[in-house]
Amino acid sequence: MPHITWIEALGAVTGIISVWLTVRNNVWCWAWGIASVLLYGAVFFREKLYADMALQLVFCGMNAYGWYEWLHGGESHTERRISRLPTILLPFAAIATLVFAFGVAFILRLYTDAALPEMDALLTSMSLCAVWMQAQKYCESWLVWLAADVLYVGMFISKSLWLTSALYVVFTVLAWLGYRQWLRLMHEQESATASV
Repeated sequence: MPHITWIEALGAVTGIISVWLTVRNNVWCWAWGIASVLLYGAVFFREKLYADMALQLVFCGMNAYGWYEWLHGGESHTERRISRLPTILLPFAAIATLVFAFGVAFILRLYTDAALPEMDALLTSMSLCAVWMQAQKYCESWLVWLAADVLYVGMFISKSLWLTSALYVVFTVLAWLGYRQWLRLMHEQESATASV
């Protein structure tokens, strides 16, 4: 039986606003993100998705970090520009994501009554990688989000979180749009720099 609460509904609305502002490369995405992750922390606690609940708390700090990085993380503490993930970081990011996922899954299975420990852990790890990449304004962050969002849809359907699964369908579409938009913005930045 579907059980949509006002907290889940408000978390969904603030989440959509946050991601839409991120697609638009608007720094206020981080403030809306903080609101959304706090609301979803409560939802995931109720559903015994503990890794995702803890992830929401970590996301509060990551949102603050991203907010700062976007405003002051560029050269001479200026606004950070959209760029590509340096090739040398790719294997490190992949290995760190998998190692962290295995560790979290082990802890969840051993010490909690987590509903879906392996999937919960993997998606938590992928989300942390994606939000770090987004704070750095790496275009490829959207591809990690795209993969995670598709998997999240399935996990939330299995928990009968219908509104949240619908939200992640929207996030999947926004991740694809975000990737295309950031590529366009990055090329515009490069063209503007080359013409100076």
